[in-house]
Amino acid sequence: MNKSILLIVLFMMNMMTAQKTERNLSSENWQFKNTQEQNWLSAKIPGTVHLDLMHHKIIPDPFKDENEKKVQWVENEDWEYQTHFNVSTQELKNQHIDLVFKGLDTFSEIYLNGKLLQKTDNMFRKWEIPVKSYLKAGDNELKIKFSSAVKEGKELAKTVPFTMPESPRSFVRKAQYHFGWDWGPRLVTTGIWKDVKLEFWNTAKIRNIQVQQHHVTEASAEISFNMKIFADEEGPYQVELNKQNQSVQLKKGLNTVSVPFKIINPKIWQPNGWGDPHLYNFKISLSKNKNYLDQTNITTGLRTVELIQEKDAAGKSFYFKINGKPLYAKGTNWIPAESFSPAMTKEKYHKLIKDTKDANMNMIRVWGGGIYEDDEFYKACDENGILVWQDFMFAGSFYPADEAFLTNVKEEVKEQVERLQNHPSIALWCGNNEVDEAIVNWGYQKQFKYSKEDSLQVWKDYKKLFQEVIPNILKENLTPDKNIYWPSSPSIGWGHKESLTEGDSHYWGVWWGEQPFEMYNEKVGRFMSEYGFQGMPTLETVKSMFSGAPELSVQNSVIKAHEKHSRGWEIINEYMKRDYKIPSDFVQYNYISQLLQARGMRIAVEAHRRAKPYNMGTLYWQLNDCWPVVSWSSIDYLGNWKALHYQMKRSFEQQMVLTEELAGNLNFFAVNDGLKTFSINDLEIKAIDFNGKVLKETKTLSKGKLLDGILKFSPVQIKDVLPESDRNKTFLELALKDKHGKTVVVSSYFFSKPKDLELMKPDIKIKRISANEIEVSTDVLAKDVYLIGDTHFSENFFDLLPNTSKKIRLSKSIEKIEVLSLWDVIKN
Repeated sequence: MNKSILLIVLFMMNMMTAQKTERNLSSENWQFKNTQEQNWLSAKIPGTVHLDLMHHKIIPDPFKDENEKKVQWVENEDWEYQTHFNVSTQELKNQHIDLVFKGLDTFSEIYLNGKLLQKTDNMFRKWEIPVKSYLKAGDNELKIKFSSAVKEGKELAKTVPFTMPESPRSFVRKAQYHFGWDWGPRLVTTGIWKDVKLEFWNTAKIRNIQVQQHHVTEASAEISFNMKIFADEEGPYQVELNKQNQSVQLKKGLNTVSVPFKIINPKIWQPNGWGDPHLYNFKISLSKNKNYLDQTNITTGLRTVELIQEKDAAGKSFYFKINGKPLYAKGTNWIPAESFSPAMTKEKYHKLIKDTKDANMNMIRVWGGGIYEDDEFYKACDENGILVWQDFMFAGSFYPADEAFLTNVKEEVKEQVERLQNHPSIALWCGNNEVDEAIVNWGYQKQFKYSKEDSLQVWKDYKKLFQEVIPNILKENLTPDKNIYWPSSPSIGWGHKESLTEGDSHYWGVWWGEQPFEMYNEKVGRFMSEYGFQGMPTLETVKSMFSGAPELSVQNSVIKAHEKHSRGWEIINEYMKRDYKIPSDFVQYNYISQLLQARGMRIAVEAHRRAKPYNMGTLYWQLNDCWPVVSWSSIDYLGNWKALHYQMKRSFEQQMVLTEELAGNLNFFAVNDGLKTFSINDLEIKAIDFNGKVLKETKTLSKGKLLDGILKFSPVQIKDVLPESDRNKTFLELALKDKHGKTVVVSSYFFSKPKDLELMKPDIKIKRISANEIEVSTDVLAKDVYLIGDTHFSENFFDLLPNTSKKIRLSKSIEKIEVLSLWDVIKN
């Protein structure tokens, strides 16, 4: 053989041996069984025992009918999973072989060839085990024995001398919503819920890379890549970063290396509505003596985030500065989009986040009772300019703070922070959801007859976990530019006046307190991070609740079973009769239920935006569902937009004209959340009857620049706009004009509740423009036009003003489109 060719072959063989490689074991032939049984059945990894049992028709689909009740026995059983896999003699030549479980749910024992390697007790952690000495050439047996999280939790609960609320879930480091919530089923899962792999590596390995932003100007950006590298051998190594090489000296063991990098004329990552969320891709590799050892890719963006809390006359501000500019946060709260997390797809993540972008949102809060979402979720947020308020996974209970629990949490927080830290979308880390409020406001201590010492212990444990342990882990593992921590959301409960003058607020006087929607106008905090109202899912999703032919009735036991709030139907009906007529027809009831939800949230969002800059954020509860259900979501389980999501798209527009009716006056506000400045001259006001006749025209002046986000016009007396007798049959058309007379934005305002409107029958016509576009027109006012069909409409649940038309895009061409309007419901 030619000498040069031989050298190349030897080099390639050496490089192949040296470089880190992986083998995915998830695709091996896995089996599972109940520990009390002998018969093994095929299993799918990643997965859960419920999904495997459904596949073998041992349990019915708990999402359908009333089947949730029939599968509760699963949570009390212990389960085993096993597989066999071959390892070659060539693979065994690697210096290191690690068995990596990205997620085990939750209490398990891991056996390799009969040897107990590891016990696990945390769904949210990755388990990485050196296994070279336990492997053999040829066949290897891997077995994982899972014990019931419910039974384990009950045993842990016995170690505390008082009753913990929501016991035993608070003792178990797994998704809290699995134990049931007021929008989700009780499905306490177990299993291998993320991928399993073998990792082969030699000499050195990159453990973690942290991208630190030091100094950014229009001319250049100075950043560094802070790398944790484990090395077997001391000596010189090479780091290649986007084809730029740097030599580093490593010691044996764990090393921290910082590699500087400069970007000329950098592009800044901007949130949705402000510009392009630009991302940079970096390829990093580690080598020694020209042998590649490890490599990874990082995608990140350049941006700055600050949480501004400054004392003022009213209390203390709470808002985010992004890239040096105040941002009005508009968005929603995210819950897990599947009760069985392995069923979640990359496509569903990207669709839901794209739906938030399309609805003009710029922030999403990851709620603390779910999971730390998959990388695809944060990737989608990065790409769409959606900032993430990231809760740690604690929600609505008391939590222990013994040494074992805290040690477990420390590793969980460290792993998740290291995984997520380079995503430019991450804006804030929050300790928990409503734990502070649960301790202070919910009366558990009285309910469970706590002693004074018990109550003091609960608060001591809270402070230890959320005010010491978690912030200290963040400080140790994050650079200052990425470490914004907020101990609990909300900071103060909604029953206290301070909840509206500082911090973030969860206002639940509407719904839980059954206060009228109009109370949203009074209860406006500095940053509204939770509030909401329930509405039914779309008809398609309601039908999916049934395994057979659907029986569409609110009294149907299946539909009732898919409402998890104990008083949900009662509360919906109470609010419905305040503002609408309660229909007897199910389709109309479903329609009005959605309109009711959208109406309530519109009142809330408009009140928040009118209060800018006192209020600088509004995140409604909630974006999505984990199963087919009546809930607070704006997008139902099948991905359909409810009336609420269409309304949020309109309510979150960058420029708005908002109306406040107060003490016989109309107050008008021009709101601008964009970076562009608008010079405003006047607001044109037209009073128009439902036939389209203009009854009166007037103007209100307030010359100025719509720069800082809010401009208030001189009040107008209602009697100067229309007679009192016309309130139920007249609306206002509002047109904001700039100094050149050009219309900046148009809005409408109705004086009466929907049930009081004196509507006329509209002649709604639908004209086909193309396969994927229609034009909808009307002769008189058509209120809340609802297009029904097996497609996604670009607009829906909209008002069509007299003698106007609207073009609507369809996601796919369909033959049949039905239409409802509010007149169809109130005509009787």
